[in-house]
Amino acid sequence: MRRFEGRVAVITGGASGVGLATAHRLADEGATIVVADVSDAAGKAVADEVGGLFVHTDVTDEEQVRSLFDTAVAEFGSVDVAFNNAGISPPDDDSILTTGLDAWQRVQQVNLTSVYLCCKYAIPHMQRQGKGSIVNTASFVAVMGAATSQISYTASKGGVLAMSRELGVQFAREGIRVNALCPGPVNTPLLRELFAKDPERAARRLVHVPVGRFAEPGEIAAAVAFLASDDASFITASQFLVDGGISGAYVTPV
Repeated sequence: MRRFEGRVAVITGGASGVGLATAHRLADEGATIVVADVSDAAGKAVADEVGGLFVHTDVTDEEQVRSLFDTAVAEFGSVDVAFNNAGISPPDDDSILTTGLDAWQRVQQVNLTSVYLCCKYAIPHMQRQGKGSIVNTASFVAVMGAATSQISYTASKGGVLAMSRELGVQFAREGIRVNALCPGPVNTPLLRELFAKDPERAARRLVHVPVGRFAEPGEIAAAVAFLASDDASFITASQFLVDGGISGAYVTPV
C-alpha cells in the first residue's frame, strides 16, 4: 500500500521504539518523514534510513516545537500527519505516596505538555491545508486503574486522551482528525529498562495480558498508519486501544 504518497509525517520520539517503527512503516507507504528527537545520532540514523529529515527537538521547549513544524513545511511543503509520540516513564514515578514533585512535573512536561505544544503548532498548518491527521500517544492506563502505579505517567496519558478528544471535536469540520492511540505494554527499550530494574513488576503486568505477551513496536506502528490514513477518514476524537485485550479482560486465560 502507498497510502501516504506525497504526504509529510512528523514523528516525535522518532529515534527509537514505536516512533522508529512508525517512521519505517509510514515511509514504506510513501510518506516523507521528519524525525524529531533529542538523540541526535539515533535520530539522524533513522532519518537517513527512511530518506527523511532529522530535526533535533526538545518537545518541552515551545520554540523548538514551533520550529519543528515550520521546518517541515519549509522543507517539504506541508504537515499531513503529526504523530506526537515522545514520552518517558522513569523509575522514580511510582506510587503517589513516594513520587516527588520533581518527578511528577518532569513526566507531565514530556508526556502531556509536549503533546499540547505539538498540536498547537501542527494544527495551524493543517488549517491552511484544509486537512490533516494527528495521532497522539496516550496509553491503556488512561482508561484503567492500576494498583502497580506510575502516578504521573497515568495522569499524563489521561490528559492526552481528554485533550485529543476535545481537539478532534473542535477541528473536525476543518478536515483535521485527532485521535488518541492507547497502546498496551510494548516491547521497547523504555519498557525493557523499566522492567529489568523490577522483574516482579514486569511479571505482575504480563499476567494481565490476554494474548500472553507484550506488543511489538511494528504492531503499534500499524495502528498509527491506519489512524493517520484515509482508511480512518470517519474516525476522530476517539480512543484507539491496541492493548492485547487488557482493557476488555475480567480474568485472563490460564
